[in-house]
Amino acid sequence: MSLKKLDIYSLRNIQKATLEPSSGINLITGKNGSGKSSLLEAIFILGRARSFRATNIKQVIKFDQQRLIVSGQTIQNNGNISHLGIQLDGKNSDIRINQENSRKSELAYSLPVLLIHPKSYKLIDAGPQIRREFMDWGIFNIEDNFLGSWRKYKKVLQQRNSLLKSKQINQINVWNTELVHYGIMVSKYRKEYLEKLEPIFFEISHYFLNFKKIKLKYQSGWDESVDFQLVLENDFQKDLRYGFTHSGPHRGDFSVLVNGRLAKDFVSRGQLKLLMLALKLAQVKLINNIDLSVCVLIDDLTAELDIPNKAKLLQYLFDLQCQVFMSTTELSNFGDLTQLDNIKVFHVEHGEVTLQNTIVCST
Repeated sequence: MSLKKLDIYSLRNIQKATLEPSSGINLITGKNGSGKSSLLEAIFILGRARSFRATNIKQVIKFDQQRLIVSGQTIQNNGNISHLGIQLDGKNSDIRINQENSRKSELAYSLPVLLIHPKSYKLIDAGPQIRREFMDWGIFNIEDNFLGSWRKYKKVLQQRNSLLKSKQINQINVWNTELVHYGIMVSKYRKEYLEKLEPIFFEISHYFLNFKKIKLKYQSGWDESVDFQLVLENDFQKDLRYGFTHSGPHRGDFSVLVNGRLAKDFVSRGQLKLLMLALKLAQVKLINNIDLSVCVLIDDLTAELDIPNKAKLLQYLFDLQCQVFMSTTELSNFGDLTQLDNIKVFHVEHGEVTLQNTIVCST
């Protein structure tokens, strides 16, 4: 899958823009504040129906407009073309796929989008929610049945917590049974996903770093030496006192171990960023292995990497053979690009997007 055409209307300082990107690497150049990140934000919105830069979509809509629109044409791996579109006004979302009303999940399946930006290093050293989201998005793209199990678990958890808060405990055992059923399913998906991801993560980590031993350690969200049903029973008085469920996949997490130690506790900030990069790229490669193609967005990451690692990153992205949009203030940040083909360069200035000379492979 790759974006064949992209149209943006009334998004931040972009009044109107149309792009026909490369199916390979697309470099977005321009000064700070020119609209480079806004262009990546538009693609992210087209794939996720939300912004990565603002929680309130009204902040994303151009100040003198009532709504924003992002639409695009994608070409699937089988050659079929799909038409995607989303309109947001701050209250409602209108999502269309091939002119038919659609849901956010259908949009996400149609355009899998993965974002890497300077704050992505928090994936390793911040709280567990960001890592749960990382796992769940990856599983969502490779396991068709995961979304249903995850939604049912969240619904049962919400109902159980509501009963705990209102002290209505007569039916708590019924909801415990449901919570255990779907919770074990969600946890099983996550554990199996990390087992698939780990060898790819190790390979890519080795490409950027020289650590001898790297491991992903999964935590289910409860003591797995004890049956989950029994854990809920043992936690009941505590859950009742505080009004929420303490144990379960909603508390799940994973950690990155380097040479047997928590990476976040002793590796340098630069190494932490490279480990994050390896995790994200491993996720892309795993999804691509099932004949799906992720659109990778990289926002101003080159400022965080030294020249050798910039070159390594660009080469790895090229070898992945997926579509990439990468922003930078200077094209020279990427070094010699003539050895790579299928690259386009777009320049953004005051919200205006123009195609520069396409870079072709030297002969």
